[in-house]
Amino acid sequence: MDILPLNEMLERSARLYASNIALRKRTTQGWSEYTYAYLLSCIKRLANYLRKTGHPKGCFIGIIGENSPEWVIAFMAAQWIGGVVVPLDLRAKEMELSNIIEHSGLRTIFASPRLVGLLKGMIQNGDLKRKTLLISLQAIDGCDHLPQVFSAFKDDARREEVSLEDLAIVQYTSGTTGNPKGVMLTHKNLSSNINSLYQAVLFDQRDRFFSVLPIHHVYEGTAGNWLPLSVGASITYSRSLKSKEMLEDARDTEPTVMLAVPLLLEKMLVGIQKRLEDSAGHVKRLMLLLRGCASLLNFIQRQTGSRLVFGALRKKMGFGKLRFFVSGGAALPPWVQKGLEDFGFVVLQGYGQSESSPVLTLNPPRGTRRGSIGLPIPGVEVKIVDPDVGGIGEIAAKGNNIMSGYYKNEADTRGAFSGDGFLLTGDMGYVDTEGFFFITGRRKSIIVTKGGENVFPEEIEGLMLTSAFIEEILVVRGHNLKTGDEEVQAIIYPNCDELERHFSEEKKPSPKEEDIWRLIKKEIDERSRRLAPHKRIVHFTLRNEEFPKTTTNKIKRYLFEKRSLKGN
Repeated sequence: MDILPLNEMLERSARLYASNIALRKRTTQGWSEYTYAYLLSCIKRLANYLRKTGHPKGCFIGIIGENSPEWVIAFMAAQWIGGVVVPLDLRAKEMELSNIIEHSGLRTIFASPRLVGLLKGMIQNGDLKRKTLLISLQAIDGCDHLPQVFSAFKDDARREEVSLEDLAIVQYTSGTTGNPKGVMLTHKNLSSNINSLYQAVLFDQRDRFFSVLPIHHVYEGTAGNWLPLSVGASITYSRSLKSKEMLEDARDTEPTVMLAVPLLLEKMLVGIQKRLEDSAGHVKRLMLLLRGCASLLNFIQRQTGSRLVFGALRKKMGFGKLRFFVSGGAALPPWVQKGLEDFGFVVLQGYGQSESSPVLTLNPPRGTRRGSIGLPIPGVEVKIVDPDVGGIGEIAAKGNNIMSGYYKNEADTRGAFSGDGFLLTGDMGYVDTEGFFFITGRRKSIIVTKGGENVFPEEIEGLMLTSAFIEEILVVRGHNLKTGDEEVQAIIYPNCDELERHFSEEKKPSPKEEDIWRLIKKEIDERSRRLAPHKRIVHFTLRNEEFPKTTTNKIKRYLFEKRSLKGN
């Protein structure tokens, strides 16, 4: 695939696939659909408006809103005039939004109607020191219904000539560190990553992508939007993550590819298992028989049995034609991958960061390896820096997809790269003899015991999450009150539904806190037998609400590591 600036890439797709459906989303009036030709027409009209309201090449334009065709029109109109898009997180707090708007120098923001009032209030109350133009995304809904200010403009805006080295996006990310940084991604960064993904897994105009993750994040943006738009494929935006609405939209559009995060895949698997568990006895016995038959066929030829036997189940869910799920954003528990594979789904785990546009590695469709983040995608070099005797070191990467740096932040930019120009990811891991990479945990999260052993919290968390009674867990470094030594401690958010079911069966409908604590401790102790003594949880506490998370559903670990527990 040619590596082109994003605006030229879309123009090519509109020329080659003019009548193909590019974008669709269900509304209260039915399906709203955009062909590639119609999409480009809307983009050009909005680009004319931006130009004639004083937006030059290189201007910064923010977008904040739900996944929708209008979000894409705003994004591509900004690219059409050579602008730089700053995608904003719908879930960001007012202070965080204010800081990003100030730091990036945004003068225009396209916003979801429900957020226009909030942003106006921030401007009027003086939280923002600059004058910022707000445009409701609703104002560009459908183009045929543009308000008069837009309808006066024709769809003849010329495409701005931009260099591959020009900025396309400044992606602000707090990740799990709590220190927002503006990742500068050029047209070459994004387009080369699209090209690498195209080489790793073939996509074409027949594919139908199903978009459920926040589009403002570079994972969904690159792999779930700009990639399909580069090959003439279609994208359906799910109305929500409510299972009923999501499955209705999937059944109506029969997606072939869907990007997900592990939490979403886990909930999907648990939902399937629960429906089967609640089925009549003869249905459950039949399903057990079918799974046995599928396993036998899988042994003869990988996954053939599961795909054949459970085809009707996948079709009923709306995923009968799904080629694969792509999992990213966090570690995918092997039991979730195996559970979905048992029902005939193909799950490709990948890995990357905003700083790498974002994909670095991906499992191949034929030959996935559970627990692994896969192989480096074409055009990307990945290595382990300073491995210990066990081969574990920091994962580092180099390629055309690697960011040009952090916006207005030379110090952090220098710290992000090694002396030989590799991006230091901050993730620790190793590579096996066949070139598959595995992550063991974050460099900053490592717990060092008194004996000098390194403990990776993520390893322990993954094991403990196999308990039905543990919904979320954060393993942190704590300190023994008597000795002051570092030790392994944990904060746990229990699975309330499973606890209620368990204690109802135990004839304890109103369990005391100590009852719940003892049950969780039993679950921890049973699983800890599989861990070396220095990795075992010494002390834990329970919390009564979910952990705060990033956009990709990673727990904001930094909020808790700064105030680690005090052990007994």
